[in-house]
Amino acid sequence: MTEKIGLIGLGIMGKPMGKNLLQAGFPLTVWNRTASRMDELVALGAKGAASPQEVAEQSDIIITMVSDSPDVQAVVLGDGGVIHGVRAGSVVVDMSTISPQVTREIAAALKEKNVAMLDAPVSGGEKGAIEGTLSIMVGGDAAVLERVRPVFDAMGKRIVHIGGNSMGQVCKLANQIAVVLNNLAMSEALVFAAKSGADVSKVLEAIQAGAAGSWALTNYAPKILRRDFSPGFMVSLQQKDLNLVMEASREMNLALPGTALTYELQKALQAWDLEGEGNFALVKVIESMAGVQVAA
Repeated sequence: MTEKIGLIGLGIMGKPMGKNLLQAGFPLTVWNRTASRMDELVALGAKGAASPQEVAEQSDIIITMVSDSPDVQAVVLGDGGVIHGVRAGSVVVDMSTISPQVTREIAAALKEKNVAMLDAPVSGGEKGAIEGTLSIMVGGDAAVLERVRPVFDAMGKRIVHIGGNSMGQVCKLANQIAVVLNNLAMSEALVFAAKSGADVSKVLEAIQAGAAGSWALTNYAPKILRRDFSPGFMVSLQQKDLNLVMEASREMNLALPGTALTYELQKALQAWDLEGEGNFALVKVIESMAGVQVAA
């Protein structure tokens, strides 16, 4: 029998993920804090719900895709939350990026209801969500992952079991460290080329095929050259994730100097009210210090 899926959170990532679930043939019930965001998926065949609790009442597997730890706590454990409607034997899958500690707390609360939890944050941005090519990093019981795998297959191409509950979140934070440092490396390389008077588009063509090549150079650098900073992943969310990294690293007495530097540099973007731009707008901070602009 096909599992009934619930999806809570229909933002930049959640809405295209929901479309892919419908396309794969899963019965889908959705909820979003701004109710109008449900309309498009309802028109495609999803059922709209009045609360996360109602989503849980109608679903076997409940997915949350919201912004931050307090948001997940609210939709799962709060008034009208998933925990008040979920049935024993169901699975809650949090695909947000949140605190590993909060993940463990939510998993423990659900376990008391005989409900399993997977933390399954994703990488690939809006493009990956639309194309169904997300990388999904899973924490939780391996047998529960196998039950949910057909659902993940509708949304992603690489599904990796990292370990127990919270290890998916640990992996995602490691991913974010690599992402921001790649963005910083790209930004400095492009600004160096521009300041030197080189044709930046030619420099990009030359270096992205070699050892310097990265996802950022391939996907973000061409947008920078067009001065297109529309977000696949916003600065505000990048900073939220880096804050989680910094909190976790402090708890471990772990020095992450490059990550800390990038976190501080991106505060300039927040001060300039550019939080809604793509995370690769980091280049604007390096440009500002250099007195030059990268463009084709």
